[in-house]
Amino acid sequence: MTNAHNSITDTHDLFDTALITRLANESYRESVGLAQSSSPLQRPSSSVPIVPTAFVGIPDGLSGIAGTPPTFPTTPAAFSGERPDHTNLAGGYPSATAAYPGSGRTEQPSRSATARSGDDLASGEHLPDSPDVYPFGEPRCNGSFKAPKTDAHSVHSVSDFYFLPGTDPQGAAASAEPSGSHALSLLEVNAIRRDFPALHQRVHGHPLIWFDNAATTQKPRSVIEATARFYRQDNSNIHRAAHALAARSSELYEGGREKVRQFIGAADSKEIVFVRGTTEAINLVAQTYGRAHIGAGDEILLTTMEHHANIVPWQLLAQQTGAVIRVAPINDAGELILDAVASLIGPRTKLVALTHVSNALGTINPIETVVGWARAYGARVLVDGAQSIPHMPINVQTLGCDFFVFSGHKLFGPTGIGVLYGKLPLLEEMPPYQGGGNMIRDVTFEHTTYQGSPQKFEAGTPDIAGVIGLGAAVDYLSHLGMPAVAGYEHALLEYATHALSSVRGLQLIGTAATKASVLSFVMDGIPNERVGQYLDRHGIAVRSGHHCAQPTVRRFGHEGTVRPSLAFYNTYEEIDRLVEALHELRRT
Repeated sequence: MTNAHNSITDTHDLFDTALITRLANESYRESVGLAQSSSPLQRPSSSVPIVPTAFVGIPDGLSGIAGTPPTFPTTPAAFSGERPDHTNLAGGYPSATAAYPGSGRTEQPSRSATARSGDDLASGEHLPDSPDVYPFGEPRCNGSFKAPKTDAHSVHSVSDFYFLPGTDPQGAAASAEPSGSHALSLLEVNAIRRDFPALHQRVHGHPLIWFDNAATTQKPRSVIEATARFYRQDNSNIHRAAHALAARSSELYEGGREKVRQFIGAADSKEIVFVRGTTEAINLVAQTYGRAHIGAGDEILLTTMEHHANIVPWQLLAQQTGAVIRVAPINDAGELILDAVASLIGPRTKLVALTHVSNALGTINPIETVVGWARAYGARVLVDGAQSIPHMPINVQTLGCDFFVFSGHKLFGPTGIGVLYGKLPLLEEMPPYQGGGNMIRDVTFEHTTYQGSPQKFEAGTPDIAGVIGLGAAVDYLSHLGMPAVAGYEHALLEYATHALSSVRGLQLIGTAATKASVLSFVMDGIPNERVGQYLDRHGIAVRSGHHCAQPTVRRFGHEGTVRPSLAFYNTYEEIDRLVEALHELRRT
């Protein structure tokens, strides 16, 4: 009903949501035989291992040390057939049912039992009587979804060449002891490579070598299958109906949010906002938090090594508000000059925005140190994590930053999906970024009230399949273990750095003591574009250009570089082929 001003009263329920929800619940209970019981659907238990099939029977240790390529078996013992079984990865969506507190379940559900979807679940197997529901009746999955825990075995923590100490998914500090060779023992690269279909093709008659991982990563089968299965069986809009497919899609979407929360160590899934990518996340913060808290004469501190996505939004904000942009310099190795950073942070500093890992140089920045300096003056810190999250364990509570942003496609997930992490009190006070459906509580022509975080920042129909695919990518990486990924990639980086030094006239750009898996270089007398084209004719994909980081590249006197970038599915043999091709190019 409406009042004289045509505004919705407290008793208004245009669609009689309570009745729809009750009837849907009764229908669900009848369909699964629960009319006389409130217990959730029971499933048989089994003893499926919690690691991917490809990792069963991994050898005790790999011999891969920087400069000494390991020898991998041609046919891993882990494989019983041509393709691995992915049912215990996220391609078969694990249901949130077993994770609800007080559900009555006592047994541990098997991995295969949870890998079920629309073809055999009458209603998404949610709990109809859950008191915590969305506005239109579907049970919430917020905070209750339990993603599979990584089977760490002998991994102690991230290696000591990174700035982050090891932490568990909830933020409790773990051992800071370097993982060393234990990290390598978890990666059987030939088995992993079979999970990535795009790697198994020929380009210009040569096997593809994908060294463009800093631009985007290839996708494992589990991610591809997760998105395809959603469209095949579960496709529905979320949060807007009481029917079965809406319940399933809502559960999968919010399950993806909870997986991301655990993966980055956030305190609450309400701190996870889905956006299109890193660029949109930074623009969102600039135009919401920035417009509300940064004014004329206030200072925004950036660094010379920022991606354009972490420069231009702040320039736009400065133009709108009269704020001043300061820039912290870097040295000839591509490292922040920390004394200069400290001196640039002061009473006028309102926000520090810096990259965690430089996309053009690979430099890893000491985020916790910078956060400490900013805190002393009450400044907020935004961290661009697009290049760090694929390569090392991340715990946002340990970092201490106020905002952390990244893109799914650089985390082996789909394109068009990304994440803004923000501390909940900040998100709750920030105004909406866009208006539309899903982000509102109540709308009249006179006044609109908004949902809380994260819904108020997710106007309209979101990229549901993208979130599901991102959740599948997080599952895949969690099974590998990010300390293992970091250790293996660091060994690859050291090997590649040494190998490239043998190429006459090749100059590495970015030689920081602490780096992630990025190598930028120029070759005397040979244009970057020619290098990139020559490598492409040999099946080697690298990026050539300014990498959307023109101030960074120009700091070293260049307009662009050639940038091979590594991932855990790359091999020492591929690095050898890259170096051989560069030697051949030099001889031509």
